[in-house]
Amino acid sequence: MSDTPPDLARLRSSIDNIDAALVHLLAERFKATQQVGELKAAIGMPPADPAREERQIARLRGLADEAGLDPQFAEKFITFVIAEVIRHHEALAADPDAAQNSADRA
Repeated sequence: MSDTPPDLARLRSSIDNIDAALVHLLAERFKATQQVGELKAAIGMPPADPAREERQIARLRGLADEAGLDPQFAEKFITFVIAEVIRHHEALAADPDAAQNSADRA
């Protein structure tokens, strides 16, 4: 039998569910950004789009503020995600055949 108080167990269960949802949402986001990277590589666009990234950071800082989440945390989080996306896009740009083959499978 667990010594965990029921309220704590309930809150932890809720946190576990939210974490699972976040992982699934990130997976969906990366599926979409993978397609963006393949398209960019196929048409010769650069992996990064600094103007779009700045707009996204500003937008998410605003959303975080409205939601009661620390905007600095939101910026750090999205900056990390963007850096990972750019890393994937750079890999696709370095191997355009992989990007084309992947686009052909889609």
